[in-house]
Amino acid sequence: MLKIMWRYKRPPTARRLWGLAGLSLIGLAASAPGLTGADDDPHLAPVPPGAAQAVRAARALRPVRDFSAPEPFEAQPAGAATVQRGDRQAFAQPAANLDFETELDFRTGKALFEKLWVSAPSSTLASDGLGPLYNARACESCHIRDGRGHPPAPGEMPAGLVLHLSQPGPAAGPMAAIPGSHPAAPDPVYGRQLQTRALRGLAPEYRLSIADDAIEIPLSGGESVTLHAPRYALNDLAHGPLDPATRISARTAPQMIGLGLIEAIPAAAILAGADPEDADGDGISGRANITWSMDHQRPMLGRFGHKAAQPTLRDQSARAFADDLGLSTPLVPDGWGDCTAAQAACRAAPHGDGDARVFEVDDTGLDLVTHYVRDLSVPARRAPDDPQVLQGKQVFYDTGCAACHRPKFVTRVLPGQPAQSFQLIWPYSDMLLHDMGPGLADGRPEGRATGREWRTAPLWGIGLTETVSGRASYLHDGRARSLLEAILWHGGEAQPHSDRVIVLPPADRAALIRFLESL
Repeated sequence: MLKIMWRYKRPPTARRLWGLAGLSLIGLAASAPGLTGADDDPHLAPVPPGAAQAVRAARALRPVRDFSAPEPFEAQPAGAATVQRGDRQAFAQPAANLDFETELDFRTGKALFEKLWVSAPSSTLASDGLGPLYNARACESCHIRDGRGHPPAPGEMPAGLVLHLSQPGPAAGPMAAIPGSHPAAPDPVYGRQLQTRALRGLAPEYRLSIADDAIEIPLSGGESVTLHAPRYALNDLAHGPLDPATRISARTAPQMIGLGLIEAIPAAAILAGADPEDADGDGISGRANITWSMDHQRPMLGRFGHKAAQPTLRDQSARAFADDLGLSTPLVPDGWGDCTAAQAACRAAPHGDGDARVFEVDDTGLDLVTHYVRDLSVPARRAPDDPQVLQGKQVFYDTGCAACHRPKFVTRVLPGQPAQSFQLIWPYSDMLLHDMGPGLADGRPEGRATGREWRTAPLWGIGLTETVSGRASYLHDGRARSLLEAILWHGGEAQPHSDRVIVLPPADRAALIRFLESL
């Protein structure tokens, strides 16, 4: 039984959200190599907002005061990029404001995202190089219709869920100077993650089975809900047990919508919400993850992944190609993917690099896939003016959910990226790390994230999860089978807020879920 720890907290104090002067990654790690200027967004080519734009942004970002009607533009969570779809393909749509040429790149990138890769050598040179160890043959295999992955059913081969591996490593290189960073190394035999598939002649690294423990939570009004705590069994490990120092973290594939807009949020706007020492006393101490960019060769603000361990979409895409499909790119050039030196047969197997492409996924291919994920849009809100939705929105704020699930941002002014430029967006995330308590802890640090911390997951599109993915599955490992379960797993900094949901009148609790379903 989860212990209810009822604590009243005063509402979080307002923080500046725009034009924050002097706050940069330099303030976090002044001595770190590579942090030599005030530009925290080297992946973008922004221009400063004009005076009129700054006024418009400040007005748009004002906290909500009236819950009797939707806020202006609330129905368009991706701004002008929002798409009007609510069916199974709602997450697979290009931004509504793409120009013709950019949409052509989007379609080409989509074909690469969905392509089934084959082993080398092959007559289809543009499609070979899979593995030798891998978790899927296509990006689409895990991100079905660009939605969330989920844990496998009994007897099903996992695709949308992988087990990440790491162990404490020596403090070395430029990241050693980042305060609070946790140096890590892969497992010496199995690498960065476990792969469930292998090419002919090699054995998959393991076979996964999952059981769970049921935890019954009584709610006000005579209701109850059952939480499911997963237990992972690693069977048939091909090279013997994992190293005793190795820590494991189960991760489901996240939804893909709105990623280019998240990438376009000013770093200063995200950092403005950080309060690592809880200086304002509201119980919320969001922290930024600072991580190494393979693309820009410098520390950057982490934005992507369950622990915000990737700074850009190009970094994220290259890492996924290597670890999930065993494909080399200019950023991760090893043709054997995640095979370690201890896996000699894997490293000696044929690879698809070394031809005219040089890499199995060359610069052009990596760019096209990055363009694709950058330009995936967000579906419009459903019934934001429904009275129950508006009631649930007020409950969302009154219970303190908005302290971490920050509703809105304004993106950078980006002349070269009109689809993401100067948009009011509603991701419902502060993009920061928060202590989520022992129930969700994986014990595996990543960058500056501890084994209890996770990035606040964006909530936009969450109401369409089951429609798109075919299964309701939430949180970093997909353990929650309903939105209410997901809320009640929140501990740590969020414990007071989940406790308040437990004691809400049933009508308010139902309205809260209805509001989340409208996002």
